[in-house]
Amino acid sequence: MKAALAGASGELIHQARRPTGRERGPDAVVESILDFAAELGAYGEEHFGEPAAAAGVAVPGIVDEDNGVAAYAANLGWRDVPLRRLLSERLGGIPVALGHDVRTGGLAEGRIGAGKGADRFLFVPLGTGIAGAIGIDGRVEAGAHGFAGEIGHIVVRPGGAPCPCGQRGCLERFASAAAVSEAWAAACGDPEADAADCAKAVASGDPNAVRIWQEAVSALADGLVTALTLLDPRTLIIGGGLAEAGETLFTPLRDAVRRRVTFQKLPEIVPAALGDTAGCLGAGLLAWDLLDQTDRTEVTP
Repeated sequence: MKAALAGASGELIHQARRPTGRERGPDAVVESILDFAAELGAYGEEHFGEPAAAAGVAVPGIVDEDNGVAAYAANLGWRDVPLRRLLSERLGGIPVALGHDVRTGGLAEGRIGAGKGADRFLFVPLGTGIAGAIGIDGRVEAGAHGFAGEIGHIVVRPGGAPCPCGQRGCLERFASAAAVSEAWAAACGDPEADAADCAKAVASGDPNAVRIWQEAVSALADGLVTALTLLDPRTLIIGGGLAEAGETLFTPLRDAVRRRVTFQKLPEIVPAALGDTAGCLGAGLLAWDLLDQTDRTEVTP
């Protein structure tokens, strides 16, 4: 878990981290979130002289943002957690915003990061899985049921590797950092090898690494072209662990997308700018959005 005190212009004034502790069960995770937020709020009051005015929290899984409910998260084991209400109660009744982790990171990238100034953008972090945030005029579209942007479950290789979602051939089974790590570990015989190691091997010309990387880039380009055909973004922001490979990823990816487009307008394809602070910054922005400009003090995301 990452948390921060965020200033009015989006800067992170104080940051902290602690383990999620999911091995202790979903109720313990919720309690850890509440305790962490309370400690951060107390820190802010002690060091800045006033309490938090609002809070924002970003969580994975299916999120009912309107009702403030963390509906489902497979990796945390929770269902229908009224997190907004619980957090507001723990923090003395201040307003709380609840958001989806990827959409919240996308909000930050769109407003103050790589998508700043773009009226339409798509943020795609390549991590353990692949998700997406659809940015429209400074906000991020959640969809009618909170599922908007799930680009990782576009089928790009019909009949391919099974996905935990129940389909076969999903994008994230071929182009996520986890998928590249798995393929490279098998190819090089080192179970500890990961996507960063594969990228280094690509740079040195290792043929197996080049093959694995090309397959991932090809699948990613197929998925992205499907997305840009539907959404027509002005800017396509790529983040997550795989994006840390820099031009080892972006040069072939831009070429692969360019070769696939026909009538579509080619968006600018750029790396994310905020790194792993995007979620905290986005949570802070959600919290600030709850407040009138004249009421702003210190915010706990």
